[in-house]
Parts: sequence; structure tokens; C-alpha cells
Amino acid sequence: MTSSKVPALAGRIERFPIAGSFTISRGAKKEAATVVAELSQNGLTGRGECVPYPRYGETPEAAVVAIEAMQAAVAGGLTRQALQAAMPPGAARNALDCALIDLEAKAAGQRAWNLLGRPEPGMRTTAYTISLGTPEAMAAATAKAAHRPLLKIKLGGDGDAMRIAAVRKAAPESELIVDANESWSEANLEANLAACAAVGVTLVEQPLPAGKDEALARVKRPLMVCADESVHDRHSLAPLRARYDAVNIKLDKTGGLTEALAMADAAQALGFEIMIGCMVATSLSMAPAMLVTPQARFVDLDGPLLLARDRDHGLRYDGSLVYPPDVALWG
Repeated sequence: MTSSKVPALAGRIERFPIAGSFTISRGAKKEAATVVAELSQNGLTGRGECVPYPRYGETPEAAVVAIEAMQAAVAGGLTRQALQAAMPPGAARNALDCALIDLEAKAAGQRAWNLLGRPEPGMRTTAYTISLGTPEAMAAATAKAAHRPLLKIKLGGDGDAMRIAAVRKAAPESELIVDANESWSEANLEANLAACAAVGVTLVEQPLPAGKDEALARVKRPLMVCADESVHDRHSLAPLRARYDAVNIKLDKTGGLTEALAMADAAQALGFEIMIGCMVATSLSMAPAMLVTPQARFVDLDGPLLLARDRDHGLRYDGSLVYPPDVALWG
């Protein structure tokens, strides 16, 4: 920790093994490669974490380069507000935005939600993710998690009707939400939506590829449909209103908590339901996202539950209940 009147900025890659593997329609992975931005000034340290997403051409190495390219600007007094124009939205800006908030809160002796004028987050129920697999494998994984009140089921296109039926049989009491990760097509959209509705699924996330989702405005939607890859920040909201009922806000897409909160306000004004989501990451990624939970109908902040180990001072999880961060972690 550096004692200096000028803030010092560094970025680094940290890797955390996943418990087993995490599989979606685009593939499987066995570790979470996170990038941490760390700001030090006057004996205080602010941190933010991001997960660069290959879907958007991001890599951990490029994120570190992008963060450290901001060293001179940070030393010159870069503010969170100026950061929004100084870096493009994405994972790297998220890490730096959250580090700036963390440092500012520590310097002010306030919690981040007070600093930002937002409601104090409380305990919330988070979704727990079931990875994509065969109907039999997904039913077995679901049976082990059937005590959880909210399950997020990863689907992948062909055979999804059998998968979701098997999952429902294994967890008859849980609320189910589904994430297709852009794997459905216009040809199977209505049949897959009907299969989900038939077993009482509450919401389907991103069924069609981003940019090829016009059919959602033409079909009858028997359950809520949520945009993920199709929506990034508040400026992408309005054109989607005819296609989607909800939006998944992720700090790695918005480029930080500052834009995520503005996006949540704009989404509510347009009548969208809100999901606050995450990548597979540690509690340092989840902590800032907790500030969006007061506005969210769905909370999907289970990243640390999918890891073999979390970082020190991680969020408290009690089953599927997640609690706001302690100051030792963030904010």
C-alpha cells in the first residue's frame, strides 16, 4: 500500500479455479481469470475486479494494458465522471470505476451507497446456475440444488425442451429462470418458449443472437424475455422495448457501477424488469453489483458459489441468501 498524495494505479490478473466446470452454449471453462484494478493513495487502497469477456473480443492481458494506460490520467486527478468518456464501456473500465468508488468511499469514511446517494442494499436471494449438459446430467445437478429457491438453467438449442422438463422434475418447488446464451433460432423460438412456459419457467434470457432478435417483437411471449448480450448500457435500451420485458445489467458490460446505476434508473423508467447479473468471478466483482439489487426483480450474483475458493473477506452467502459487502472487501 502506497502513501502518496497522488493516486497510484496498477492492474493484475488473478486466477480462481471453478468447482468442477462451468458450461454454457459457447463452451466450458475451469477457471475464472479476473483482472483487478488497484488504486493507492494516502495509505488507502481502492479495488475493482472485472472479467474480460471473449464474446466481446476482450482478454485479461488487454484489460490490464487498458487499465495501466490510465495511470497518467489517474495521477492527474481523473474522476469517475471523467472516466466514463475517457475509456470505452467494458470490463477494464468496470474495474477502474469500481476502484475509484472504493477509494473515494474509504477517503470519505462512508459506505459506497451513502457516497452515491443510493439505498442501502439488504440481503437478497441469488439465483444458482445449473450448467448446460445432457438432460440426465442437468437433472442430477439440479437435484443437488433443489433446495435453492431460484435456479438459473443454462440451455443450448437442440434438445432444450427435454432439458428443461428434466430440470423441473428434479426441482419441483424452485423458481426457474433460463439462459439460452443466444443459442436458439427463429425456427425453434416459439416451441422452446412454450416448453419453458409449460413447466412454469418465469423468464428466458437472450434466446436469440444479439442483432438477430427481431422475431421477439413478432411472436407472443408466454413468459418474460430478458436481454443480455443485446443490451449493454442505457443508450441501448429504448430500441429493445418491443422485443424484451427485462434487461440483465452486468457491470462488465456497462463499464462499471456508475453506468450500471444510471442504466437501472433508465430501464425502470422504460418499464423493464431488471436482473442484476455477473460473470463467474469472486466477491470483489459481486460487491459493487449489490448496489443495484434494490431495483432488481432478479438477482444473479452466484459467481463465488461456483468457485473452488473465493478471495479473503468475501461476501457472506447463507445458502442462496447473499449479504452486502463488509468494508474490508469493498465500498
